[in-house]
Amino acid sequence: MKSWDVIVLGAGAAGLMCAAEAAKRGRRVLLLDHAKRIGGKILMSGGGRCNFTNYHIEPKAYLCQNPHFVKSALARYTQWDFIGLVEKHAIPYHEKTLGQLFCDETAQDIIDMLVKECKDAGVTISTRAQVGAVTRLANSEGDGEINAEFSVVTASETYTCQSLVVATGGLSMPKIGATPFGYQLAEQFGLKVLPTRAGLVPFTLQPEDKATLEALAGVSLPVVAESADGTRFSENLLFTHRGLSGPAVLQISSYWQAGEHVLFELLPEGSLAQGIADHPNQELKTWLGHQLPKRLVEALFLREEWTRTNITNKPLKQYVPKEIAAIEALLSSWAIKPGGTEGYRTAEVTLGGVDTDELSSKTMMAKKVPNLYFIGEVVDVTGWLGGYNFQWAWSAGWCAGQVV
Repeated sequence: MKSWDVIVLGAGAAGLMCAAEAAKRGRRVLLLDHAKRIGGKILMSGGGRCNFTNYHIEPKAYLCQNPHFVKSALARYTQWDFIGLVEKHAIPYHEKTLGQLFCDETAQDIIDMLVKECKDAGVTISTRAQVGAVTRLANSEGDGEINAEFSVVTASETYTCQSLVVATGGLSMPKIGATPFGYQLAEQFGLKVLPTRAGLVPFTLQPEDKATLEALAGVSLPVVAESADGTRFSENLLFTHRGLSGPAVLQISSYWQAGEHVLFELLPEGSLAQGIADHPNQELKTWLGHQLPKRLVEALFLREEWTRTNITNKPLKQYVPKEIAAIEALLSSWAIKPGGTEGYRTAEVTLGGVDTDELSSKTMMAKKVPNLYFIGEVVDVTGWLGGYNFQWAWSAGWCAGQVV
């Protein structure tokens, strides 16, 4: 039986950050991961270049049952702190859009940086470590305080530790090893786990929608996507063979509930009224073909919501006010009722998880179980697309690392 001050389960973004920070304080830290290679999700992110943070991090960009929970961690370890770490390691990076920061070369640079931080601080990293039983040892009283200790059993070793950090991630991307282990541990220790579902994920279509939209696979355009609760994102929509994707859809998917419609504003930068004023003699299809992808225009004219208006293709100047209003309504609030999502297979994050009411927002420690911590995606905190989830991992990992 080998004893450590801190054992961190999961060598992803949050786990690596926590382990490095704890070791810098002189703690003896063991970082365990069941995979052969650590940081698999980091490596896959951002098209292989890792969208590691965002210039515009703010609490409103996070979904959580307690919207105030993220404020402390994000304020104590900010995007500027992580950018400083990236610059300290001379990793070249660039802003893509909307404040999103990517490595110039490869996501491996971020993994190498975190591993170096860990090793320089004295962290022991063990891969292919399949964790079996995790138990809380008999408590010992000292100076009136409970000194909780844990036993962690792997296939080859049994370890004990004073502090145990669970950074095992969520259910998204099972092909790189995602499991419900972290949620099971939380429930084992009496913590509430909120229902989980896929977030930042493409939509599938109802059969009738797929019949008219499947042929648009590969077509992309800027839209404003709006969920039933009024949340809106101005990003690109991408049609695929399976349904709808692109940043606008991934963003709005985290706010979507089964059975709801999603509205798409197809002409966020233009209006039919202006088109009539500028090009009165152009036919509607011709004008729309200059505003939208031509394949989408053809598909729209074939769809039931368009044909039932009895609007035919004719010069713009010939449309009467009632027809103009009907066309503008179709273009500004194109309603699609998704059949579902592609699920965890392609989801970038997992919504739900360990209830934040169970944790200290300052330290990430479980209120009911001293010296047990939960950080990263396993917690009920989900950020927008664009580096927000990595920043949550860095911030939560850093906070736990200061106290474990």
